[in-house]
Parts: sequence; structure tokens; C-alpha cells
Amino acid sequence: QVQLVESGGGLVQPGGSLRLSCAASGSFRSINVMGWYRQGPGKEREMVAAITRGGNTNYADSVKGRFTISRDNAKITVHLQMNSLKPEDTAVYYCNIKGALLDSWGKGTLVTVSP
Repeated sequence: QVQLVESGGGLVQPGGSLRLSCAASGSFRSINVMGWYRQGPGKEREMVAAITRGGNTNYADSVKGRFTISRDNAKITVHLQMNSLKPEDTAVYYCNIKGALLDSWGKGTLVTVSP
């Protein structure tokens, strides 16, 4: 059983910053990719950022230059630093981890960007 616990969501004004964190626990052999996805109102879930165990990163075009993903392999955590937030970043953000026979999701944390 794998558990992912997200934290750090909330209400922020446009131009502001938030830092999301996700901690993984449970029984798993290895995690290859840790990532963040989001689902905005009336939209499909989309990949926001992902990072491999080796530190290679991938970002959605809409967040490049504003968001930074990082991970701590020892603590099995992944973070998403979000700067210069825009109203269109409003969404539920989900943590995801992938590995050998592993594809787990957190319950999500709400990020609202509004004046």
C-alpha cells in the first residue's frame, strides 16, 4: 500500500507564490518518476511537471520559467515551487509517483489564484 500526502495548497493573489509538497510512504521497491498534475475547473487532468530519480525534469509549456520541481530521494518527497501564479493556474494539484508496478496518486490539494 502506497500513500501520498500533499500539502501547501491555498489561496494566493496573482503574481504570488506557493510551494507544494508531497510525501510518499508505504511499501514499494523503487520510484522512477515523481510528478505533479493538475485539473482545473471544466478541464482534463494535465501534467504540470515531472522529475526522474536522476534529476531530469520535464515541464508543461504553460509553467516553464515559473514552476520548479525538486525531489528528495532519501525522504521520498517531491516539491513544486510555483512563482508568478496566474488565475489560470487555479486547479486541484495531484502528486503522482511511477515505478516498477507502481502508479499512485495523491488525493489532491487545491490551489486558487484570485485577487
